[in-house]
Amino acid sequence: MNIRLYNARILTMEEGQDVFSGEVWVQDDRIVYIGSGAGPNEIYDGLPGRCIIWDREIDCMGNLLMPGFKNAHTHSGMTLLRSYADDLPLDEWLNHKIFPVEAGLTAEDIYELSKLAILEYLTSGVTAVFDMYLTPESIAQAFDDMGMRCVQVGAVNNFSQSPEMVEEMYRKLNHAGPLQSYIIGFHAEYTCSKELLEEIAKIAHKYKAPVFTHLAETEKEVAQCRERYGKTPMAFLDSLGMFDYGGGGYHCVHMTPEDITIMKEKGLYAVTNPGSNAKLASGIAPITDFLEAGVKVAIGTDGPASNNCLDMFREMFLVTGLAKLKEKDASAVDAMEVLKMATVNGAHAMGLKEADVLKTGKLADLIMIDLDQPNMRPLHNIPKNLVYSGSKQNVIMTMVGGKILYEKGEFHTKDKPKEIYQKTEDIIKRIMRK
Repeated sequence: MNIRLYNARILTMEEGQDVFSGEVWVQDDRIVYIGSGAGPNEIYDGLPGRCIIWDREIDCMGNLLMPGFKNAHTHSGMTLLRSYADDLPLDEWLNHKIFPVEAGLTAEDIYELSKLAILEYLTSGVTAVFDMYLTPESIAQAFDDMGMRCVQVGAVNNFSQSPEMVEEMYRKLNHAGPLQSYIIGFHAEYTCSKELLEEIAKIAHKYKAPVFTHLAETEKEVAQCRERYGKTPMAFLDSLGMFDYGGGGYHCVHMTPEDITIMKEKGLYAVTNPGSNAKLASGIAPITDFLEAGVKVAIGTDGPASNNCLDMFREMFLVTGLAKLKEKDASAVDAMEVLKMATVNGAHAMGLKEADVLKTGKLADLIMIDLDQPNMRPLHNIPKNLVYSGSKQNVIMTMVGGKILYEKGEFHTKDKPKEIYQKTEDIIKRIMRK
């Protein structure tokens, strides 16, 4: 589909590029032009086909086009558990509430529950997610059917999945189509035996591939790892060669200076999840320490069972707000740095380097922000408005791979919301209301 988006303000997220007025041209799944729009004949002459017949021309009416947000850590299929087991400590929440319900889920259930999450991602301007859950193939099918981009990561632990399954999915889903990819991973140090972790490290070395996992989320997790191995989770996993080819950790709340040094040396990403960490009282990640050390930070919502919403605007505000509170410094973690975390850094952590910024030749994964709303006025500084006063209500269009999936409150997806809601309710009745 060929779409011309004109009369827009544009934030490309390229380094050093301010917001400017212009237009974006999309052909199939790629951006073929971005600029002021002046001299259209000259622009056409520079295109491979010399001419474009537009399927749609959209007047953006001065609203903002920018790269879509990358939700760099989530568990989409956990929509079933939203508001089901709140106000509990993490270990009790996980072991006594979450795991027992998950034991009853089928691959088909997770397929349907993931679609519910996708609807929410689209309303929040999310164009790709880094998903960790139980049934990779049904998850991939859900995202394909909804037209949404998904990078999955292995969730192997002592109770589900296996190193063999992780390797199979790594080989299979990285060739499953333009919307799918897969990264080696495991649930967490505390849910995996040393032998199991060594197997995952071997796979990473075999493919020279990065690895991601939950890391240093709670004080208890870190203390128990020290008791087992005499090291922090970061240091222990590094001693196994787990991160020799990169990767990163989700949460990264209770990190020592030595841990942060390892992350810098290995080129690892810290994926912060402030909403979930605050709600579960896990702590505040040392974002300023990461930035000062040169560790790249991305942002994720975590799953809808622990957050409970999948709203990147709330996460962006919490990243900077909690950092300012932790450091007692109102200048800590600038808004533009937070936007970079939510877009560029998230894309790079997920291996989506063709979806990081708005630029000719890049994937057309972009969103439109309504600036003509009270919370966005005045327009002194649009990036700061996005982080400090922005809301998902400002998202009026979400495009993935050149296809508009959400526009002004309407979903342009294969499955419609009412159908998804009903199927979700059917799953709840079967599993949780016996």
